[in-house]
Amino acid sequence: MAVDKIGQATYAVQGVYIQGTGSVVGPKEGQGPLGQQFDRVWKDERAGQATFEKAEQALLIESYDEALKKAQKRWEDIELVVGGDLLDQIITTNFSARQHGRPTLGLFSACATFTEALAVGALLIGGNGPKTVLASAASHHQTAERQFRFPVELGYQRTPTTAWTATAAGAVVLSEDVGPLAIEAVTVGRVVDIGGKDPNDMGSAMAPAAFDTISQHLQDTGQEPGDFDKIYTGDLGHFGIKMLIEYAAQKGLQFGDELDDCGRSLYNQATQDTHNGGSGPGCSASVFAGPLARRLVRGDWDRILLVATGALFSPTTYQQGETIPCVAHAVAIKAVRGAGQ
Repeated sequence: MAVDKIGQATYAVQGVYIQGTGSVVGPKEGQGPLGQQFDRVWKDERAGQATFEKAEQALLIESYDEALKKAQKRWEDIELVVGGDLLDQIITTNFSARQHGRPTLGLFSACATFTEALAVGALLIGGNGPKTVLASAASHHQTAERQFRFPVELGYQRTPTTAWTATAAGAVVLSEDVGPLAIEAVTVGRVVDIGGKDPNDMGSAMAPAAFDTISQHLQDTGQEPGDFDKIYTGDLGHFGIKMLIEYAAQKGLQFGDELDDCGRSLYNQATQDTHNGGSGPGCSASVFAGPLARRLVRGDWDRILLVATGALFSPTTYQQGETIPCVAHAVAIKAVRGAGQ
């Protein structure tokens, strides 16, 4: 195990593996193009819980269970849980910790929380800290709408640039023991604010932060976009990914077919009425822990760069007329051949 800083904001990691992944999504996500590639798909968004907030906690716990099962670990084997969500005081992560009872670090980078959790877990293990870490993120459409926008019962008109917060959770077991996937490097992003104020157009607000982190990772590691089979941003969506491509081209960075986005992959834009695509911490968490991890393990790809993106505003700052600062964190992940999940 080792962690070495390279360049301005990137850390090369050796000896940190992903032993198991768990992905659980709601019914709308299960009806999308990736629906058959998640571990569990709920039949309804409440899943028998009294409130949507409790449902979000259940979603997260189920993703934990799936990841632990694949990693062949028990809760007693987990030395640390790191993760977060969108709700005030990250209640999904913290209230779920009442059930598992393991040491917990609650994180918040909005929709970039999953790669933040992967980065923190990998750096701790690689730095001779805990040997086994469970990293996660979760979100729920109904809870996020209630907190950040309006009650869905109002039937308000959504703009074309509005994202659909995913009802989804993803978890991974990180360990020093060899697993099917390995963490190669992490780049911790800077907070970037281009002055956007529209909470219904977060893709455009986050695109510059995604570019900043991707370009920093490439500069620090001496790589090109084509060195990865795929570069997946978190939830820029259909509009945000176009803005990223245009913004990068102006800065001299050209992307090819390797660039994609978890949010625009999660739903069928033509039939599911999600406008810009998926968002929320659970978006990139579930898409990685389900479809992306599967493709790496079965040999479709060798290396990917996952770059989750987050808009760091709150209902209070929006009402006070503040702009929306954004961040992106990147994690490079490679397949380890001969170590099946």
